[in-house]
Amino acid sequence: MTEHLLKILIVGNGNVGKSSFVHRYVNGQFSKTYKMTVGVDFSVKLLHLSDKEKVRLQLWDVAGQERFISMTRIYYKGAMGCVIMFDVTSSSSFLSCRHWKQDLDNKAMLPNGDSIPCILVANKCDLSQRVVSADSIDRFSKANGFVTWMETSVKENKNVGEAMRRLVEEILSVKASLDSAQLGPQDSVGLQPESEHSSSRAASCC
Repeated sequence: MTEHLLKILIVGNGNVGKSSFVHRYVNGQFSKTYKMTVGVDFSVKLLHLSDKEKVRLQLWDVAGQERFISMTRIYYKGAMGCVIMFDVTSSSSFLSCRHWKQDLDNKAMLPNGDSIPCILVANKCDLSQRVVSADSIDRFSKANGFVTWMETSVKENKNVGEAMRRLVEEILSVKASLDSAQLGPQDSVGLQPESEHSSSRAASCC
């Protein structure tokens, strides 16, 4: 059986739901109590893609507080993908996504120098006091090189697994292309790299 090991970052401002997102995804549970992440929290999730292929995800939940951002270069090393998250009821958390994406692109890149695949997650879409429109998220996502964006509700367990599945598919697609490129044209006869999905269509949860 083939096993892939993928390091995935979860970044964004404090209190947007990153730790709750990881906890829901890994353990299937939602915690109502808020505990600030200090530095980085580390979780592991095993996905069985098929009888012959499984993926072990290392999820690095990076603290959103400004004083920890200087440490991100250490945390970003070796990452193959990233979730950048904001809270749809907080315009400042959405505006900060530009900073997080620039920081990520400066500090984490693929072996060929490209940016690592990154998905934009609009969390807390179950709340009525929304201030960030789907149109502005869509424009921002396309303008800043995100794979796609999705609305999620960790509380109601909407699109949490779907967002991660979409990101993992993109990472494996990019990884297959990189691996075949390293083999060279002669060695890669018969190898078909997975097709890249570049859909920017958002999955709305509400």
